[in-house]
Amino acid sequence: MNPAEFANIARSEQKLWWYRGMNAILLALIDKYVAEKPGRVLEAGSGTGYLASLVQSRLGWTVDALDLGWQGLQYARRLGIARLVQGDIAALPFPTAYFDAVLSMDVIVHLERGEERRAFVELSRVLREGGLALIRVSALDVLHSRHSTFAGERQRFTRERLMEEAGAAGLEVLRCTYANSLLVPVALAKFRVWEPLTKAPAASGVSPVAPWLDRLLYLPLQAEAALIGAGFNFPLGQSLFLVGRKRASGASGSNRERTL
Repeated sequence: MNPAEFANIARSEQKLWWYRGMNAILLALIDKYVAEKPGRVLEAGSGTGYLASLVQSRLGWTVDALDLGWQGLQYARRLGIARLVQGDIAALPFPTAYFDAVLSMDVIVHLERGEERRAFVELSRVLREGGLALIRVSALDVLHSRHSTFAGERQRFTRERLMEEAGAAGLEVLRCTYANSLLVPVALAKFRVWEPLTKAPAASGVSPVAPWLDRLLYLPLQAEAALIGAGFNFPLGQSLFLVGRKRASGASGSNRERTL
């Protein structure tokens, strides 16, 4: 990630509509698929540590926060995350079958195309059999933006490719849905019309907006969280969420989502 983005995120992620909405969707998926409190959880690519602190305080999880750079981990320490590890998602410094659950939010998209398989394999490796992986990635190349370039995003996924990578790494796909879907028309107008017209350089999209606009933009994500929590899958969106379960050794399975 662009180092300058850490400061932007740290200032914004507790209150900005996008973070509140994405966290609401993640928590809805956790409520649906995590039956009991996991003993040990990894957030691979923890950024500033806010999400780790959120699930630690709200759900009582014990979280190991891993990030490639020490800058993000310094923010995490200020938020009270005690278990901090500097490391690479594609070469995790943990034993096999060490965690009950792993989280990775918008991290794999920062890898060069072709390197994502190593990250999926590593996330699966450190999970115990039956453990859960909750993964979010940016979706659909047509939605790449100036912010994507600024943040160091190197790839975006389709639902089919995300499920294929998870399945190849030994994860049984329980759920895979697009999200941040209701605002796609607005995003297309901004990214494919307005940004090319203005020809402005790459810049962060993480910045506060007027309170009334923040509330207005949060409403679609709040609605999506309720719908996704109820089992509805969106057919397209700016992000993808995947819930996968580590298959038992020697078990085979397709990469098709289970019918729930």
